[in-house]
Amino acid sequence: MTEVPPTMQLDRMITGYWISQAIYAAAKFNVADHLKDGPKSIDQLAAETSTNPDALYRLLRALASVGIFAEGESRQFSSTPIGELLQTDVPGSKKALALMSGDEQFRAWGDIDYSIQTGKMSFDKVFGKPIFEYLGEHPDKAKIFDAAMVGVHGRESDLITGAYDFSKISVVADIGGGNGSQITPILKKNGHLKGILYDLPHVIERAQAPMEAAGLTDRCELIGGSFFESIPEGADVYMMRHIIHDWDDEKSITILKNCHKAMPADGKLLIMDSVIPPGNDPNPAKFLDLVMLMIPGGKERTEEEFRQLLDQAGFQLTQVIPTDGGVSIVEAVKKA
Repeated sequence: MTEVPPTMQLDRMITGYWISQAIYAAAKFNVADHLKDGPKSIDQLAAETSTNPDALYRLLRALASVGIFAEGESRQFSSTPIGELLQTDVPGSKKALALMSGDEQFRAWGDIDYSIQTGKMSFDKVFGKPIFEYLGEHPDKAKIFDAAMVGVHGRESDLITGAYDFSKISVVADIGGGNGSQITPILKKNGHLKGILYDLPHVIERAQAPMEAAGLTDRCELIGGSFFESIPEGADVYMMRHIIHDWDDEKSITILKNCHKAMPADGKLLIMDSVIPPGNDPNPAKFLDLVMLMIPGGKERTEEEFRQLLDQAGFQLTQVIPTDGGVSIVEAVKKA
């Protein structure tokens, strides 16, 4: 195999956003949805997507060169297994992730120098407010955010459900559980289990429909509130998936102390987050950590950083259970 010279390797890295923004454009104009029933000519696609035929052709030709679409004869295009994941309703769809990444997140990344220089969120600088406040004021963006999180973390749900034994638990509380994408498979797999889904009131409103569709409203109580103020009592296990990584240490300790207050003496806390490994090997968490810096203001943590954080909130880390999906389950109990 021919070794790629360092200059070419760096060129590819520097211009990586060319591909990601081209994917964003294809997602924005619903190209994959229009191709789900088979190949179409560029003129037909342009008419259906209200785009310029020549510009759209150039976009799809570029994306075909990286395997997103495929160009046939007479300027016809079809989808590929990768491109099909940009369809709206397919299992594991990445369309919402492409939309979110190419819009708000791309604009925040454009001010990465501000975050590196100040340690503050570039998202707040660009949009004038924190991301979760912004989403609360823009329901259309919040819907995309919810779908993007399912697209990013959907595979984790089954991995987490399989990696941790919920069979001896009576009630599990999902704190900051969004639209219920994590607690739903846990409740479905463990028919004896009851649940509590807790998030901001406007998030809980968005969770009503998917929980009804899952047939779990009789087994899962939906409660609106802020985990910075209080957390509902009544569960044996309190879990938080990709919540603690959204916040700095001070805010994280506030959340954890509220969990500590709500939990019974023999309760358990499960933090489902990336755990940054030592060394120089590639790991998605190391770049996700930059996203946390620029957008919500949080951070990904090492095992030792989790241990110290939990200790300050009155917990003892008992084990870290890795999964095949890049997320680990950090288990903790109240200190004796």
